[in-house]
Amino acid sequence: MLKVAIVGCGKIADDHAQQIRRVRLGNLVAFCDAEPLMAQQMRDRFGGDAYNSVAELLARARPDVVHITTPPQSHFPLAMECLEANCHVFVEKPFTMNVGEAERLLGAAASRHLKVSVDHNLQFTEPALRLRALVADGFLGGPPVHLESYYCYDLSDPGYARSFLSDSAHWVRRLPGGLLQNIISHGIARIAEHVKSEDPGVTALGRTSPMLRSLGEQRLRDELRVLVHDDTTTAYFTFSSQMRPQVSELRIFGHRNALLLDDNHHLLVKLHGDKYKSYLDMVVPPLNVSRGFFANAARNVRSLVTGRLHMSEGMKELIERFYRSIVDDGPVPIPYREIVLTSRIMDSVFAQLGTVREVPQDRAATAAASAG
Repeated sequence: MLKVAIVGCGKIADDHAQQIRRVRLGNLVAFCDAEPLMAQQMRDRFGGDAYNSVAELLARARPDVVHITTPPQSHFPLAMECLEANCHVFVEKPFTMNVGEAERLLGAAASRHLKVSVDHNLQFTEPALRLRALVADGFLGGPPVHLESYYCYDLSDPGYARSFLSDSAHWVRRLPGGLLQNIISHGIARIAEHVKSEDPGVTALGRTSPMLRSLGEQRLRDELRVLVHDDTTTAYFTFSSQMRPQVSELRIFGHRNALLLDDNHHLLVKLHGDKYKSYLDMVVPPLNVSRGFFANAARNVRSLVTGRLHMSEGMKELIERFYRSIVDDGPVPIPYREIVLTSRIMDSVFAQLGTVREVPQDRAATAAASAG
């Protein structure tokens, strides 16, 4: 049984703790936060010990795995500190602040024969796993020709938006990529999984929505469109706080067929590329798509009734696969190549948006920061 600790006891730490408790390979032994009450409330609900010093946690609890759920500015120094203490590391997204930090962190892990992963949990839901299997089995008719990745985030509630818009010291504002840097890795990682080039072309367009401007915001971007391309594949990524209905989707097109993955409705639909004569082309394809939606609905009902459908199933599956890779000394669930490529694409996006700037780093402060 792996001994597991969590550093950073904010809202996202709750999700991690709940899913770790569902994974039989891990046992929560410690929590750490700069605010003692935050660590203590996690300890009271999940067991283990509470610390407000990472160094003390590592020395006394001696965990096998540390989950880092602090603001992104502290991910790199905290992860390095844990690796130096011979701990495997699971990092909340975004992985690091830039690709340089990502490469250094992964290199340090490899040199110590330790494992690292990042919480790109949307790639490990049951529909996402089925998509990956269909692509591997050749359903597309070969490598992907084009991908469309969509990820929406709700800022429509003015009260919620003002919670960080009115706080000039909020950690989101200190990110080089602002609000986007904290969110878009989910959608970018899906593209990185299927783009084969290590350095694809990236073209980005971002803006501040009229809604945010009406609240007095001029700097944070909440609308983003990105084109990623190499010699064989193109991909579009769309991030929006304003699109309705809100979507979290991946569409992947091949030479023969395509697939639609819809996170919000927990479904995967096959889109066949067959053409039919005359009016049959207006009847058969819609029937096939309708049958796919109905089959997904039936699957979801069965999973709900039997207790197998969970809102955070992707995180649970990813954590379990990561722990299994440690116990069995097998491959990590997310290849390091994809983690680096996701960081590289994001760096290119922020450079083009003109948001990259030097962010002062007080390592002592960021290492103790808690997730907001």
